[in-house]
Amino acid sequence: MPHRSLIENSPDDATPIVALDADALPAWLERADPALRRWVTATAFTAREETFSLIPDAEHGLGAVVAGIGDPDSPWALAHLATALPGGDYRLAADCPARLGTHAALGWALHGYHFGRYKTAERAPARLAIPSGADAADLEAQVFAVCLVRDLINTPAEDMGPESLADRATEIAQAHAAQTEIIRGAALLDAGYPAIHAVGRASARAPRLIDLRWGDPDAPRVTVIGKGVCFDSGGLDLKGAAGMRLMKKDMGGAAHALALADLIMKTALPIRLRVLIPAVENAVSGNALRPGDVIASRKGLSIEVDNTDAEGRLVLADALAEGGAERPDLIIDFATLTGAARVALGTELPALFCNDEPLAGSLLDAATAVHDPIWRLPLHRPYRKLLDSRVADIANAGSAPYGGAITAALFLSEFLPADVPWAHFDIMAWNSRARPGRPEGGEAMGLRAAFACLRRRYGSA
Repeated sequence: MPHRSLIENSPDDATPIVALDADALPAWLERADPALRRWVTATAFTAREETFSLIPDAEHGLGAVVAGIGDPDSPWALAHLATALPGGDYRLAADCPARLGTHAALGWALHGYHFGRYKTAERAPARLAIPSGADAADLEAQVFAVCLVRDLINTPAEDMGPESLADRATEIAQAHAAQTEIIRGAALLDAGYPAIHAVGRASARAPRLIDLRWGDPDAPRVTVIGKGVCFDSGGLDLKGAAGMRLMKKDMGGAAHALALADLIMKTALPIRLRVLIPAVENAVSGNALRPGDVIASRKGLSIEVDNTDAEGRLVLADALAEGGAERPDLIIDFATLTGAARVALGTELPALFCNDEPLAGSLLDAATAVHDPIWRLPLHRPYRKLLDSRVADIANAGSAPYGGAITAALFLSEFLPADVPWAHFDIMAWNSRARPGRPEGGEAMGLRAAFACLRRRYGSA
């Protein structure tokens, strides 16, 4: 089923869009009839990126659109037109660059996104006919995955707690005949997930571990893990109001893990997939985790809690230990883990940490190819000393105020086998400003890069 801003077949009355860059504009004007040339010149259209001119037809209706583009390989080249143009149906003109088609449709659909659970959109987006030659099913799968991430993150914690997140994971699993197991509340202690339980026990909404499996058991094993902190108050190390305001997004890693799983299953990648999501709320109550407490972990390492607001790495520690125990072909985790990564790279560029050079190279290449940027930061081993504790095997926060994204990644690495390829995405999962194809609010970051990497690595069924 196409996205609301895409249509599969081009209607006869769909308005054509001519896409040009500034260098191509003079030659196009030379070929145009004089009346069209005069109109475009009169409207001062220069084919700069994100500009367009509406061309009237003989009956003074809308006959065509001439749009400026920058990089024709970018999905954002024409994305803004989905809401900038008058409502109706549009198609790319036959003389548009061929490679623009699929990219343009992806960006158009993502720009037309609206989170409508609580508020109706002011207007419907303009609709673009999926260009001929584009893989409509693949396009729809990627649009659905990104919109799934956005919807899950944008949903307030009142309606997206651990139980709701587990229910959504179960729905996705059932759609693809995958198996799920949900371990809840005190059962986490019996099952050997003490760190997940310790973080989530203070909430009235019980913590959970979501465990999804799909695919041929004999296929290469890929494990995807997502941080599912459905709201992060900071615990007893309570956040200030400004820091707490967006903490509904702290389950953004879980949203990415579920969306990547949906893409993998929907496109039938020939792998044995496992998804692990520790779903908790970091709350305050009489039994809340305290600074200075020492807790157990699934791997057997004792952890001193230096800061209760560094809770994401605690729940990930148990999930990573379980995922690594099967020694899969590779492990990918997504987490809204540190403010330090945002200080280093800003809010729009996710940090990648990776212990395997071929995997890191493949992810970076894929990110460039699909215009889903990531930036690699180092697992600088000398900083591991900053996590030393006098009373436990490891502390959950570094002893120095610098390099927080690195020490967090090093903490996670302690709970994995050293020889299992592992990629860790430290993401913002939120657009602080609106850009073409990327509205303000919850956002998928690194998702399409990770999927492109897996598709290159494992091929299709």
